[in-house]
Amino acid sequence: MNDKRRRIDVVLEPEYVEGLADLDLNEVRRRRDTAEDVEAQISYYRRLLHGRMDLLDFEVRRRSGEEQRTILEALPEILANGMILGSEPNLKHIETMPPIPSMTGRRLIDKIMDDGVLASLPELTDQELSEAIKRLRDVETELSSQRRLLHQVIDTLQDEVVSRYRSQQGEASVSG
Repeated sequence: MNDKRRRIDVVLEPEYVEGLADLDLNEVRRRRDTAEDVEAQISYYRRLLHGRMDLLDFEVRRRSGEEQRTILEALPEILANGMILGSEPNLKHIETMPPIPSMTGRRLIDKIMDDGVLASLPELTDQELSEAIKRLRDVETELSSQRRLLHQVIDTLQDEVVSRYRSQQGEASVSG
């Protein structure tokens, strides 16, 4: 596999899960672990986007008169609400947070995270604010789609590990 391609591109290629039966169990596990790492990073990026969307949505409500607080007054609540789904924190399974994306400008996520919208929020027109929200939602939709595909890859790899454990008690162990 070409080392210059992004990991997500490599993991989502059909070849990544083809011929698994011919691979050593350690290689199947390595691929599964890589796919899980990529999924954790995508999930983290999505959370960053959700935080931005929550902030911009608050600003829309503030401008329409639905909200009287300033964004700074509401910031702890906005960010805290985004981290909880029901009674469970959304990112509790991530032991080490992935690095914040480097701002190389090559990837769409880089451009979105470094677009300066939050810094210039008070000066944005309503139209610019609406366009910023749309851009964030478009990127979030793309990341969600990639995340669903990653889950399919992870499931396929995990199924292979489980299958080997069931059929070859000596080769596979539950701990891997």
